Amino acid sequence: MLSVENYRNEFISFLKEKTSTKEPINLYAPITYILGLGGKRLRPVLTLLTTELFGSDHKEALNAALAIEIFHNFSLVHDDIMDDAPLRRGQPTVHAKWDVNTGILSGDAMLITAYQLFEHYEGLTFKALAELFSKTALEVCEGQQYDIDFELRDDVTLPEYLKMIEYKTAVLVGAAMKMGGIIAKASKEEQDQIYEFGKNLGVAFQLQDDYLDAFGNPKNFGKQIGGDIIENKKTILFLTAMDHGNEMQKGELRDLYSIDPKDPSDKINATKDIFLATGAVEHTNTQIANYTQRAFEVLDSLEITEDKKELLRNFGEGLMRREV
Repeated sequence: MLSVENYRNEFISFLKEKTSTKEPINLYAPITYILGLGGKRLRPVLTLLTTELFGSDHKEALNAALAIEIFHNFSLVHDDIMDDAPLRRGQPTVHAKWDVNTGILSGDAMLITAYQLFEHYEGLTFKALAELFSKTALEVCEGQQYDIDFELRDDVTLPEYLKMIEYKTAVLVGAAMKMGGIIAKASKEEQDQIYEFGKNLGVAFQLQDDYLDAFGNPKNFGKQIGGDIIENKKTILFLTAMDHGNEMQKGELRDLYSIDPKDPSDKINATKDIFLATGAVEHTNTQIANYTQRAFEVLDSLEITEDKKELLRNFGEGLMRREV
């Protein structure tokens, strides 16, 4: 098997080969732009890695990996419109660089392109990939709707939030790995096990993202620090602070989430102080570790060599140490 960095480099080369700006320019230039902004390429790397994990050549999975990456970026384009986000990976978002209508239409074209890539696979493999992709895409939409709904509710619970991020983020990580298993013709049990590994890793990844959104280094993170606070998103930090804070802290937090100041820096700093004081930061880091451990426990049930298990463990631990 290759190193994670080698899988990433090979995928990026394939992405560049298959991505071009064609006519009409205003439809395809935003697609080239968002796909060229970089990112961790987490999901396609996992598709390639999992294909070899179960004994097949990772090159067989390049089209599926590209489909996953295009779909992921499609969801980001539309999410950024809904959140009115100015930055993505440190650069202007598609709708900020062009306009909202362009973002919507180019995003739609990305979704269709992602589906087309599965046409490279035959018979039962195509059917299994398409079924998993459709199921996952719909779950991602459901997760996004839960996220939107939560902004208008004052009674969101932590279990509800964890379900939301499972759908919005984690299922796509699980699907990326299961696709590798499908292409490699792993057993159904193995496919389901690697899906669970990816899903738990995906939850940990999103919880880490919640933490970094508030406490990350803006030079490394690539997005506006405190964006979730500005948007009054009820992340694990907010919900834990509301569960564990005293009445004064909870009242102050509610007040902070009811205002929309022109300069949000004071709101962000005051909210972060409450997250720290209530133990929400510590609890969040504990949950990140718990979900990472759940993912690692799945490895014990997989009948793969120890060196392959170690590769997945190192990958997961690296994600939890990230600053971006």
